[in-house]
Amino acid sequence: MKVELVRVDDAFHFEASGASSPVKVHTDAAEDIGGSNAGVRPMELLLMGLASCSAIDVALILKKQRQDVQDFRISVEGERVEEEGTRRKPFRKIHLRFHLAGRDLDAEKVNKAIALSMEKYCSATAQLEALAAITFDAEVKNA
Repeated sequence: MKVELVRVDDAFHFEASGASSPVKVHTDAAEDIGGSNAGVRPMELLLMGLASCSAIDVALILKKQRQDVQDFRISVEGERVEEEGTRRKPFRKIHLRFHLAGRDLDAEKVNKAIALSMEKYCSATAQLEALAAITFDAEVKNA
């Protein structure tokens, strides 16, 4: 896997692209340090990557099970703690809340799909769980 990051302005706005997709992702710093809010923060991008990785797994599993998902959202909260003697603040706790709505959704199938993703399939979870406690829950609504 390979990505490229290119500086867009003379401050902190960058554009990233991957070798397998033409889509660009923009990152930037906060205005209080000279950024222009032209992109997401790098640590937000990590949480977005985690949510996206699991979302793809869950959507695929539920599609194979013929579950009629009409709305799918994931809210993620990460708790960061500064490492002693540094300015680094890695995530130490991450919680994902899956919100799914559809017609005749089977909550048991939804929960099992999420658990399979988080415990077996999602590589982003595997990467981050070495440093952060990752938890999850689900809210399932039927139309």
